[in-house]
Amino acid sequence: MKIAVFPGSFDPFTFAHKDLVDRSLSLFDKVYIAIGVNSSKKGLMAFEKRKNAIESVYANSDRVLVDMFSGLTVDYCTSLGAQFILRGLRNTNDLIYEDAIAQNNLILAPHIETYFLLSRSGTAHISSTIVRDILANGGAVDKLVPQEVIDFL
Repeated sequence: MKIAVFPGSFDPFTFAHKDLVDRSLSLFDKVYIAIGVNSSKKGLMAFEKRKNAIESVYANSDRVLVDMFSGLTVDYCTSLGAQFILRGLRNTNDLIYEDAIAQNNLILAPHIETYFLLSRSGTAHISSTIVRDILANGGAVDKLVPQEVIDFL
């Protein structure tokens, strides 16, 4: 069974995240959306709320699981028996940043491979940071975030 972990903060989970997960299901049998817990970071949404919101997006899928973790992503992957890390790339800056992480992960855990999916042109502009800024200034995010997630905001 091909198991992938899609790690991130997902604060909040966006249509760009959803697009990557949905497209990855043609590559993997099971995908864990893994919310990285950093208790020193104050986010828009509480960790449990993020988890519940994403679970509601995938309520009808038995191949997508939502979980929380702390520590190294490769250690979390090993605990699940996941052989792959899934990451999205919006632009060349993402590639430079993500490549460095992937290379270090290979040193830490050579049995875990990172797969990059390019963002589609319709979602490449979406980031959780931008969504948080729009929300903080009273703007509408219905074109950026699934309705299931909006219900939790």
